[in-house]
Amino acid sequence: MCVARAWTTINVFRSHLMEPGMLTSLARAAVRKPRLIAALGLVLFVAAGVFGGPATGLLNATNSFEAPSSPSSREQALIERVTGAEPSPGVLALVPAPPSNSSVQKVARLIATVPGVAHVAAPPRTGDAPRSRHHSPLVSRDGRESLLAVSLRASADANDVVAAIAARIPHDVLLGGSDVAGKQVDSQASKDLGFAELLAFPLLALLAFLIFRGIAALLPVAVGGVSVLGAFSVLRIVNTQLALSSFALNLVIGVGLGLAVDYSLLLVWRFREELGEGAEVDEALTATLRTAGRTVSFSAVTVAAAMLTLTVFPQRFLVSMGIGGAVVALVAAAVSVLLLPSLMVLLAPRIGRARPEPAGTGHWYRLAHAVMRRPLLVAAGTTAVLLLVASPTLGVRWSGVDATVLPTSQSARVVAGVVSRAFSAQDQNPVTIAARAPASDARELAAYATRLGHLAGITTVAAPRYLGSGVWELQASAAGDPIGFRAQRTIAKVETLPASFTVEVGGAAAQFHDQRAAIAQRLPLALAVLAVVTVAILWLMTGSVVLPVKALVMNALTAATATGVLVFIFQDGRLTGPLAYTSQGGIEQTNFLILAAVAFALSTDYGVLLLTRIKEARDAGHDNREAIALGLQRTGRIVTASATLLAVAIGAFATSKVIFLKEIGIGAVVAVLVDAFVVRSALVPSLMALLGEWNWWSPAPLRALHRRIGLSEHAVRASTSER
Repeated sequence: MCVARAWTTINVFRSHLMEPGMLTSLARAAVRKPRLIAALGLVLFVAAGVFGGPATGLLNATNSFEAPSSPSSREQALIERVTGAEPSPGVLALVPAPPSNSSVQKVARLIATVPGVAHVAAPPRTGDAPRSRHHSPLVSRDGRESLLAVSLRASADANDVVAAIAARIPHDVLLGGSDVAGKQVDSQASKDLGFAELLAFPLLALLAFLIFRGIAALLPVAVGGVSVLGAFSVLRIVNTQLALSSFALNLVIGVGLGLAVDYSLLLVWRFREELGEGAEVDEALTATLRTAGRTVSFSAVTVAAAMLTLTVFPQRFLVSMGIGGAVVALVAAAVSVLLLPSLMVLLAPRIGRARPEPAGTGHWYRLAHAVMRRPLLVAAGTTAVLLLVASPTLGVRWSGVDATVLPTSQSARVVAGVVSRAFSAQDQNPVTIAARAPASDARELAAYATRLGHLAGITTVAAPRYLGSGVWELQASAAGDPIGFRAQRTIAKVETLPASFTVEVGGAAAQFHDQRAAIAQRLPLALAVLAVVTVAILWLMTGSVVLPVKALVMNALTAATATGVLVFIFQDGRLTGPLAYTSQGGIEQTNFLILAAVAFALSTDYGVLLLTRIKEARDAGHDNREAIALGLQRTGRIVTASATLLAVAIGAFATSKVIFLKEIGIGAVVAVLVDAFVVRSALVPSLMALLGEWNWWSPAPLRALHRRIGLSEHAVRASTSER
């Protein structure tokens, strides 16, 4: 049954993406009716802009960094179901006045009248002298500032309630807390998205002009715009059935622009080469789609498959990133092979005819042979340098998403800093515990609370409170920052504390603990799927089992190098001035997964391009080393130009003021540039030279299967000629 399903999948893949007849038909349609197809493309662009443009404000996943079925999520859902309110305050109002000032109570009353607010805890007006033994945690140590702890109703929209509160309170009152931080992170990310678009498009247009020197420079930017808006439209539709995180749009713009430029660059370049060799427009377009179009299809499927590995994790943030990356890769490929050919036909007289360098000449050809003269030295030296850059990864510490990811201008960040510095640390890290037990078990709950209070790291424990419906609530506090090692160790102790009833542990520290546990549990599956998919697709393209395994190792090295740079910069707090950020003392843990998926996807993209040209040369009768040199000669300039454009598209998000988006942008830029300028230019040629004919080895049964599938370039050409 599994074999039959696999065979069906391969045939579908072949018939819809790799069938030479289909690519030839696309070329003929573009030649026959280029204006009609271009007009339909314009209509599609306008429709996608109208429908997909508003997606920024419509993707509505909440709590997207939490694992939905984790203990902390179950605790929150249980208490919200029984009480109708949040387990702990999600909004903190910082009032610049002592509790004896009437303004504190006035602000509390204003907030209490906002629809959606369940409860407002204010400091008592008396007995709050700073030196009091029972000093309230809602009053600063010097007694000059007060906190109001606001709990929202479970049914309320947190963003709407926060906006309503902000509209009613005086301007000198600052809002913070997890609900406010979440709203401000979303808002800041949307602003950064718009700025990145304004920055990326002009830079891409300028660089494309420098590469193509003519009207052809408009094609990659046009394809990029249609691809991004088309992907936005698809995500808006998906969001009606599966709530997606708005952060996915940031990835869609960066990866979408980069891949669209990459694919269109490859197609236009190959088209100009064919024209330069004397082919007519229809012949040049057919050859372009049969070769470069097939490469684009392989690349898009590989990128989509790599990004979809993120969907094995339960966090909606990662699921959204995976779906967004896969959708935009496939849309970019579809636009490139369906719309771009007609534009190339219309602009053929003005695109120009590129005169390809004669085989065996040029900088990249000489570089390949220079590398292969001492392949062991080059491979060992390059690997040693990359491992050195990647070495900080061994000391990585994980951080999470809270108010500290925001710039210091945002109120949630300001309140978090003031509370940390000026207020008692006793209740800054609440741990909420939901216990399922009948009301008659009060003695057992009290004994459990006593044992809980004796745990190292627990600072306070309130008396158990029966909420009804067989649910008890225990409020405790843990020492240290919620995402710090000390608090995480405390949560682990709480979760293993013996109890005669079911216990669910919640709170910020518990949420981060559960997030790490969920990632650790699913990581082996994600890596296995990523490896199998990458190997399978590259085997389909090359027929070799050695080259796909080598590609896995290269991709892993690229991802590790990018992560090492992130640790060196962000975890250790370097370049804080030029990059305008404040270190969290670690790397946001989901960023590693996104970066690994993006690095694998883009590295395989460039690998497909290089291996396609090497295989073409080998199938033409050249020996292994000459095929490598010719492949690098034909792709070196394209890969480096594409990598530069892709780095600009993704790197625009390095300007984000949200630190984890900045990390993704810089990490992806490092991965792209390292892969194009180091791995593809030096490491891959040297390793392929060392392996020799072993590069193309595959067991006999797999060779027979590959011939039967018919996805080799030889099979494609033969099939095309028969038609």
